[in-house]
Amino acid sequence: MSLKLFDGAKPVIAALHLPDFALNRHRSVAWYEDYAVANARVFAQAGIPWIKLQDQTKTAGAAASDTLALMSAIGRLIRAEVPGLGLGIIVEAHDPVAAMSVAHATGADFVRLKVFVGGAMTAQGPRDGLGAETVSYRAMLRRPDIAILADVHDRTAIPLSGESQPFAANWAAKSGADGLVITGSSFSDTLARIDAVRGKGIHKPILIGGGVTDGNVAEAMAAGDGVVVSSALMRRDAAPEDLLQWDADLCSRFMDAVRVPA
Repeated sequence: MSLKLFDGAKPVIAALHLPDFALNRHRSVAWYEDYAVANARVFAQAGIPWIKLQDQTKTAGAAASDTLALMSAIGRLIRAEVPGLGLGIIVEAHDPVAAMSVAHATGADFVRLKVFVGGAMTAQGPRDGLGAETVSYRAMLRRPDIAILADVHDRTAIPLSGESQPFAANWAAKSGADGLVITGSSFSDTLARIDAVRGKGIHKPILIGGGVTDGNVAEAMAAGDGVVVSSALMRRDAAPEDLLQWDADLCSRFMDAVRVPA
C-alpha cells in the first residue's frame, strides 16, 4: 500500500495545537472551528503541505467522547475548507484507537503515537506500548493507507526499560510503524540519534519531531526524511484568546529555508 505521506517530497508538517478541551469549556464548537481553519489557512498560504491536528486534552485514561467528536468535526472541516493540506492526527490521551478512529472519520493520512513500543513514564503516569493494538485496529478499519508515525523514546517522557534508542527503533519498525519520529534534547543531539539509528541498518523514514527552525531546517531535511514544526512559527505577540496563533511571515520564511540546499 502506497502511503501518501511518503509519496512525494520529504514532508514538512506543521503541528496545529488545539487548546485543551477540558480547560476551555467556555469555548464554543464554532470558536474551535474558526481557530483551526484560520491557522490552517496560514500554513497553507505559506506553502506548508501538511498539518498535524493536535489535541492537548490531558488525561490519564482513554480519550473522552467529546474529544473524539470535536477532533473529528474539526478535522473534517479543515479538509473541506483547506482541501490542499494533508492532514494528520494526534490525541493527547494514550489511546491509539481514538487517534486512528479520528483519522478514519476525517480522511486523515497519518497518526502520530508517542509510546508505540516499550514503556515510558509520562506526566500523566506510566504508559505501555500499544503498537499491536494500533496495527490490528487499522486492519479492522481496512485503512492501510493511514500511516503510523511512532515516536522512539519521546523526549517528553522517560523510558521505563533499558533498551537503546536504536533497539527501540527496530522494535517500532518491526511492530508496524511506517515512520519513526526522533527528537533529542538539542538539534545536534537529534542528528546524533538519527545517525545511531541509521547505523543499525534501520531504513524506515525518520522525521525530526521538534527543535527545527528556519536556521537549521535545510540541515534537518538533509539528515532526516521530514520534519515537524510548530513553536518556531508561532506569533510572539499573540494573546491566548487570539484566533491566529501562527505567524504568516515566519511560516513563509521557514518554507523559503526548506527550499535552500543544506
